[in-house]
Amino acid sequence: MQNKSFSPAFLLMTVLFVVCLITSNLFAAKVFSIGKIALPCAVLIFPVSYILNDCFTEVWGYRKARLVIWIAFAMNLFVALAAQLAVILPAASFWNGGEHFDFVFKMAPRVLLASLLAFLAGSTFNSYVLSKMKVAQGGKGFSLRAIVSSLAGECLDSLIFMPIAFWGTPLRNLAWMMLCQVTFKVIYEIVILPVTSRVVTSLKAREEDAYDTDIHYNPFKIFDF
Repeated sequence: MQNKSFSPAFLLMTVLFVVCLITSNLFAAKVFSIGKIALPCAVLIFPVSYILNDCFTEVWGYRKARLVIWIAFAMNLFVALAAQLAVILPAASFWNGGEHFDFVFKMAPRVLLASLLAFLAGSTFNSYVLSKMKVAQGGKGFSLRAIVSSLAGECLDSLIFMPIAFWGTPLRNLAWMMLCQVTFKVIYEIVILPVTSRVVTSLKAREEDAYDTDIHYNPFKIFDF
């Protein structure tokens, strides 16, 4: 019988997951440079969502990870649409921060669509790969599946986001941007992997250690948890 209860740890991590996603979208307004490599500040926060996704799938299973992904998607869509409404509303005559506000919160429909689709597909694929690998490995080798699943998810995320958001950019430049982003994010997750492993081990001792046998991987079966 499925366990449909939600522990305090699960709820806290769900909130953190949603906050990381929304924060990364806000941070994307600024680009920083390291040598010849330029990256949006979103890469500082967004990989954390994949780390959390690994924890959800490894500890509570694909079903609950899928639920969290859809909750984060819905909250991100809500914030994005609310921000666009705030941008559209006429500014008060005494307020002169409109240009800066619009710079941070105004998103072209194409970029918004790219962001939402890329997150949904990448995160779901990350969870799917980790879930399948856990069953195949008999629960051993978390570090390997965490890296492989994150690489798979990040690649799909970039393959969807970059071409849509930066349509018209020369293919060579687009490929370089994708390579830089994926490489940075995966290295980020490898560096923090010891912490992720300790968190997962601690959670398994107090929560669950789900194995996704005989389940439906349909990403749209949101309430099958």
